[in-house]
Amino acid sequence: MTHPLKQLLEDDTRYTIEAYEFVRDALAYAHDVMGLGVANAASEASSSEAERHLTGQELCEAARRYALEQYGLMSQVVLGTWGIHATADIGEIVYNLIRVDLMRKSESDRREDFDDVYEFHRVFNDDFDFASSMRAPRQEDDEDDGDLEDED
Repeated sequence: MTHPLKQLLEDDTRYTIEAYEFVRDALAYAHDVMGLGVANAASEASSSEAERHLTGQELCEAARRYALEQYGLMSQVVLGTWGIHATADIGEIVYNLIRVDLMRKSESDRREDFDDVYEFHRVFNDDFDFASSMRAPRQEDDEDDGDLEDED
């Protein structure tokens, strides 16, 4: 039996395996880092998939933030090499994953929810925040803060 992702790669050659992995990672980022889908979890007592549901727009925003965090100013180039050129591509990937039962959708979800959420050139280039991308990661205070003490 062929793995569903392998079948997707054969059926739809627009996207690489990295594109599918990126969308799945962006979904995890939305849940774990951005806290999206949590409100639905509190209001529904069904499966964890339904509890963690995101809209197309929310997933696109998570993908934007995740890409910028991972690839910075190179985000548009990296995503483009995988076949992701617009938010509509994220939708195509999601619906490919739904088709092979690797993602689920609600009754209200539509493929069109992913269309024109933002323009890649604008969010990955024109609006790029150089100042925040160049800041050193903040280090937590340790017990040993590096100060020298006398040992009398």
